[in-house]
Amino acid sequence: MLFSIPQNGELTLRKFGDSKLLITTVLLALKMALSARVRKPDLIFHSDRGVQYACEATVRQLKSLSIIQSMSRKGNCWDNAVAESFFKTLKVELIYGSKKLNYTEMESAIFEYLEVWYNKKRRHSTLHNLTIEEYWDEYYKQNKLINVA
Repeated sequence: MLFSIPQNGELTLRKFGDSKLLITTVLLALKMALSARVRKPDLIFHSDRGVQYACEATVRQLKSLSIIQSMSRKGNCWDNAVAESFFKTLKVELIYGSKKLNYTEMESAIFEYLEVWYNKKRRHSTLHNLTIEEYWDEYYKQNKLINVA
């Protein structure tokens, strides 16, 4: 499943299968990420080697924004260890052991997990036990930046 954000700003989940949908989702997610944070000039976009990241549309968009593209090495899952760790955490903390949810309920549960729990309340050891929101607030304060999120 992937998240996508249509023009109305509603966060939704989509099923895998359609490569056009995957590419559109990547480009929409990139746009959303860029609008949510102050961007440094040496921004790196790291991904696995999926078709949605290697396709001409994504490569062209990243180049037009002067974003450095980085892809994991073929067959090396350690390059994406942070993302893999996140999805393991999501599954352990939300998915496994929960009752069976229909598509709409799962969509809502994942959104709430990300936006209410994971970003704003869950403490992260790699961030010195700050929440993600606290980390960014501190980052902006230390660097005298304005948080646009």
